[in-house]
Amino acid sequence: MLRLNVNGKDHEVDAPEDTPLLWVLRDELNLVGTKFGCGIAQCGACTVHMDGAPIRSCSVTAASAAGHKITTVEGLAQGDALTAVQKAWIEHDVAQCGYCQAGQIMSATALLSTNPNPSDADIDNFMSGNLCRCGTYTRIRIAIKSAAQTMRGAA
Repeated sequence: MLRLNVNGKDHEVDAPEDTPLLWVLRDELNLVGTKFGCGIAQCGACTVHMDGAPIRSCSVTAASAAGHKITTVEGLAQGDALTAVQKAWIEHDVAQCGYCQAGQIMSATALLSTNPNPSDADIDNFMSGNLCRCGTYTRIRIAIKSAAQTMRGAA
């Protein structure tokens, strides 16, 4: 039995210790916002936060996540109150197919937690591990800058 803290709640899950965190989130906890993309930590669709840092949940075992605070895209909003990043994603119509967007939002949130005023190069560098097959990179960059401005109170 593994004990995981996900989105501020403790959960006990009966899963083998080597099960990727992604599958525990999706199959055991029914948190399906985190997507399976490549399975080798290269696309970013499975990005979640562990103790505030973005990780690829397809390559982190559930056992290694025990004792850490895991946040999924479902855990970002406070009730119906979306975060600045989530609002910017909607405002700037970022999603096209939407498959990668939870991972993109998680990475963008992590970026803005450490860099409140990122340059285009900062954004491109930090977000480079999140692939979007639809090519919405320009809208992603615009949304991140918009969210940063909102978070700085300069909206």
